[in-house]
Amino acid sequence: MIRSELIQTLANDNPELSSEEIEHIIDVFFDGISHHLAKGGRVEIRGFGAFSTRFRDARLGRNPRTGEKVEVEAKRVPYFKPGKEIREHLNIEI
Repeated sequence: MIRSELIQTLANDNPELSSEEIEHIIDVFFDGISHHLAKGGRVEIRGFGAFSTRFRDARLGRNPRTGEKVEVEAKRVPYFKPGKEIREHLNIEI
């Protein structure tokens, strides 16, 4: 599902809200998650999963186009761990 599909689904489920209001809600939700992760926090949504960051050490990488070696700096990357309910839902027989 892409962002526009999410907005349309929420608009269909909540006809009393305008698409601008729904878009603002989605912006606030995702911005809140992003800002909390940027501060080193963890965001848990019960029944869905948890967002956190992991630290990657500096390493020697490779440019896939040229094959030359490139220094990759240390950085934090986002990480998502699905919750038990979503894992079980993904494995239900259809």
